[in-house]
Amino acid sequence: MPQLAPPSHPPHPHLLLLFLLPFLLISAINASSSTTTQKFKESPQFYNSPACPSLNSGNINDMCSDLAIHVAMTLDAAYLRGSMAAIHSVLQHASCPQNLRFHFISSTNHHHLLLTIFNSFPSLKFQIYPFDHTTVSGHISTSIRSALDCPLNYARNYLADLLPLCIHRIVYLDSDLVLVDDISKLAATPLGDHAVLAAPEYCNANFTSYFTPTFWANPTLSLTFAGRNACYFNTGVMVIDLERWRDGEYTTKIVEWMELQKRMRIYELGSLPPFLLVFAGNIAPVDHRWNQHGLGGDNYRGLCRNLHPGPVSLLHWSGKGKPWMRLDTNRACPLDALWARYDLLQTPYAFEA
Repeated sequence: MPQLAPPSHPPHPHLLLLFLLPFLLISAINASSSTTTQKFKESPQFYNSPACPSLNSGNINDMCSDLAIHVAMTLDAAYLRGSMAAIHSVLQHASCPQNLRFHFISSTNHHHLLLTIFNSFPSLKFQIYPFDHTTVSGHISTSIRSALDCPLNYARNYLADLLPLCIHRIVYLDSDLVLVDDISKLAATPLGDHAVLAAPEYCNANFTSYFTPTFWANPTLSLTFAGRNACYFNTGVMVIDLERWRDGEYTTKIVEWMELQKRMRIYELGSLPPFLLVFAGNIAPVDHRWNQHGLGGDNYRGLCRNLHPGPVSLLHWSGKGKPWMRLDTNRACPLDALWARYDLLQTPYAFEA
């Protein structure tokens, strides 16, 4: 390809700025369009059943109430539509929706996100916590999928630091899922005397594939799993005891594995392997109905996934394909229709009844 020869005289800085200004404006508009063009409908109001405990809602500190169910999620522009559907599904199926407290972690555009959540869920009790991406960006290694390298994917490592000390237990949820059951059942998962977190385990998965031959060839590293019945678990749905996490300094332990990964490449897949290294084999079990994962399939090949056998309480579109993207391109998988029931996106052709 021919290249332009450099000019004999460099352009005046002011002229260069005037030349670049339209392109800079277009770039800025494009960068913010994903957060400004999406408009969401207001969700119906959902009310507590008579058996729900009172949280003393007049008390401004009820965001810390142990009687509340605390839900943690990340918020960003790319997955905002998914997050709105997830919140909607949680509220719709909760027996005590007014006792839910949402804790959102976000790295950008907090004001816009706050208004978006408030406009669609006016009665929702929530708080947004800023996440400084530089906290983790220096520890991230490239993975097999560039989407997994987003710093916000690693925010779950820092929940115990980001959320107030008064919050003792949370349910962590990814943004590409919907619940079709009462979240209080998941939140009540017993953690036993020692477990820090609970999640559905999948012991039929090939656990060794989550780490490189370099890892397994090094006895010092591979002995990490000695005496542990280590199984794969998906970190998109977890119940976490934040007090035990803080006491055990588990954020530091995860970061230490990430630092080692930067030096010798012991895994290939984003934020999951450090969790496996620290927790696999030492977590409390959760029924598989609470994470019917993998529904995203392989979007590049158009592969649609079916549900795993058994009952369903939570559908999770982990994988490359997201239901809102497939619906918008008329390439939906059959199960995407279940997600669409909770979609709050305000379409241009919508009208008031």
